[in-house]
Amino acid sequence: MYPMRRSDREQGEEFALSLIDHCSHGVMSIHTSEAFPYCLPLSFVRNGNCLYFHCAKAGGRKLDLLHANPNVCITFVGGDEPEFVAPNTYTTYFQSAIVTGTAVEVTDQEEMIEALRLLCEKLMPEHMSGFSHAIQSTLAATSVWRVDIAEARGKQKKRPANC
Repeated sequence: MYPMRRSDREQGEEFALSLIDHCSHGVMSIHTSEAFPYCLPLSFVRNGNCLYFHCAKAGGRKLDLLHANPNVCITFVGGDEPEFVAPNTYTTYFQSAIVTGTAVEVTDQEEMIEALRLLCEKLMPEHMSGFSHAIQSTLAATSVWRVDIAEARGKQKKRPANC
């Protein structure tokens, strides 16, 4: 584990996992053979020590890269409040979490459906009545991936208590 420069802002795994549970999406970085990584926003849901995301089964750059190297890094950002603090000081109060792990394509249909159910409950709990129909009509074209979390770290800059 690389030490955090601002250790006074470091938050533990419990903070990071809680933040992930409250974020609608994260940004996943994937290795490439090129000079730059490939990063993309995805909707994630956590179940224990695993994160799940879905995508189309049809191949593309993301799936090609994950098959070639499944090691990923995912960033989540919670509160993000820039502020001008007189005199002449700018700052941002924030919460963030960074996860490293290994992505694995889920092939077990029950695990796929459970992951998709958890994702729908997280993002649209008021529309769960349509879940069974959606699964029947889209599961065959949907790929579900699990990221087995190797490390989850959080960071936070809190607003001072007198603000």
